[in-house]
Amino acid sequence: MSNLAENLRRIRKAKGLTQEKLARLADLTNNTIIKIEAGKNQNPTLDTLKNMAKALEVSVEELIN
Repeated sequence: MSNLAENLRRIRKAKGLTQEKLARLADLTNNTIIKIEAGKNQNPTLDTLKNMAKALEVSVEELIN
């Protein structure tokens, strides 16, 4: 599994967010979050990364490293 998938899941759970809630906060589809966490989408767009990072209140670097 990619660092992104692991980091996204860990940070999301640490903040007490469901995949659905994160999707709403990041203005993304729930399916997008599911695919990234499952490692099926390992190259999301920069906009997607920025939206997730903003919703989680972390930097893009924290998500991908």
